[in-house]
Amino acid sequence: MQKKWDKSRLPSRHVTEGPDRAPHRSYYYAMGLTEDEIHQPFVGVATCWNEAAPCNIALSRQAQSVKKGVAESGGTPREFTTITVTDGIAMGHQGMKSSLVSREIIADSVELTVRGHCYDALVGLAGCDKSLPGMMMAMLRLNIPSVFMYGGSILPGRFRGRDVTVVDVFEAVGQHAAGKIGDADLHELECVACPSAGACGGQYTANTMAMVSEAIGLALPGSAGAPAPYEERDRFAVESGRAVMELLRQRIRPRDIVTRKALENAAVVVGATGGSTNAGLHLPAIAHEAGIRFTLDDVAEIMRRTPYIADLKPGGKYVALDVFRIGGVPVILKALLDGGLLHGDCLTVTGRTLAENLANVVVPTDQDVLHPLSRPISPTGGVVGLKGNLAPEGAIVKVAGLKKLRFEGTALCFDSEEDAFAAVQARAYKPGDVIVIRYEGPKGGPGMREMLSTTSAIYGQGMGEQVALITDGRFSGGTRGICVGHIGPEAAVGGPIALLQNGDRIVIDAEAGRIDVLLSDAELAARRAAWQPRKTDYNSGALWRYAQTVGPAYLGAVVHPGAAAETHCYADI
Repeated sequence: MQKKWDKSRLPSRHVTEGPDRAPHRSYYYAMGLTEDEIHQPFVGVATCWNEAAPCNIALSRQAQSVKKGVAESGGTPREFTTITVTDGIAMGHQGMKSSLVSREIIADSVELTVRGHCYDALVGLAGCDKSLPGMMMAMLRLNIPSVFMYGGSILPGRFRGRDVTVVDVFEAVGQHAAGKIGDADLHELECVACPSAGACGGQYTANTMAMVSEAIGLALPGSAGAPAPYEERDRFAVESGRAVMELLRQRIRPRDIVTRKALENAAVVVGATGGSTNAGLHLPAIAHEAGIRFTLDDVAEIMRRTPYIADLKPGGKYVALDVFRIGGVPVILKALLDGGLLHGDCLTVTGRTLAENLANVVVPTDQDVLHPLSRPISPTGGVVGLKGNLAPEGAIVKVAGLKKLRFEGTALCFDSEEDAFAAVQARAYKPGDVIVIRYEGPKGGPGMREMLSTTSAIYGQGMGEQVALITDGRFSGGTRGICVGHIGPEAAVGGPIALLQNGDRIVIDAEAGRIDVLLSDAELAARRAAWQPRKTDYNSGALWRYAQTVGPAYLGAVVHPGAAAETHCYADI
């Protein structure tokens, strides 16, 4: 029999304790709860389950295992769901404007559900790109004991003897447009590329942020590794439910775990694995919820000094399943810890430090997924920050897999992704062009779209190394090539990218960390004086509201003041 809880300091006392709460308790009896269950801690079990895409389709199953772990440990689980906008479905059309906005809606809706029902702790399960940071942001905002769990990666598809992912399908669209493959080839590939439940299989945004969840200490060691269909995920789900109850007993909260040093650990892992450039957006946003200023500059500086050691798609050849087969994320963390690149004294959701969690992990040598630090793929991390007169607030580029780190060319400007994609499909560009896609930033989009359809089409046409693409929008974690995103200030607020004209010479130097347009200050000033803000068709609804409040990309594109402005914390109500 479980020991009775003293709920005098728990939020759920407001809905379960004392004569005044008899009406509230009647609702719980209506749902079949016993008196003992009503007087136990209430644990929210939040998932992003939906039928939009394979990324989230397994989360409901895993949530049931979380609930079992909570109940076995003396808690009362209360399951609820929130939205996702799945990038693979939203990509390449106006639907992608909803993607980044969904991160904020996820965080907000989890916050409101927990606040409204006075839950004491939280286990959050997420499967697609924005749902992972959104769920972790909610945990830090609420600051109740919390455990994050990734829903797992998709299994790789097999196409004519090789592993493939959905990015291969996006690139095949470009090959098809260029006449390199026919209708039958494209159809055969699309039918086999995604053979199971789970998030995109390479080191794209979902798997990048899943690694972050372990590195930052919010997820159980090893929980990010097993693919979504594997029953091992259910074991980790049970353990996550048990773990959150232990955190509740020890009063360990997310802001005890996510410190400046933990954020630095997360940035190291992104750089070492050639992770998604979106981490440069999400890590500052997660930090913001903890009241920590951790900007794109901080992320980029850490990744610049981090060796790139994991040979993962899109820059490399392996997928998430291969990482799982060599021991999962703990193996990568152990290699980095042994190399002195991580802070081992950071607290985690196990109640132990990162170093204590990794004490018995052995890095296998009979594999080439993970290179030794003494022989990295490159001495610089797979993601690099840039600054210059074209991006005073910064920009970001993934260099993993690139053969050359410097590109100089002439601007070819487009004021929307659709216009740029149409030009690419029509081959209305030439080697040496720097394709500029602007007015796609957080405010200007609104919503800061990803450009995977355009970049993949360029690669499919065989032009990936011959042109560059720059934008105030974002790139998918699956993007490869000389693609610079997050350029700030964005065009919508009159940033330098808005002032570019066709034919301007642009220099991108990832080695030096620079992005510049070869124009004088006087010429830029004259163009700025003549610039007029661009009108938008999004003048109502969620996208309009987002555009009114969203901040710059280098601070995470956040929409509220964050924990630094708090005068109360939900966990202490």
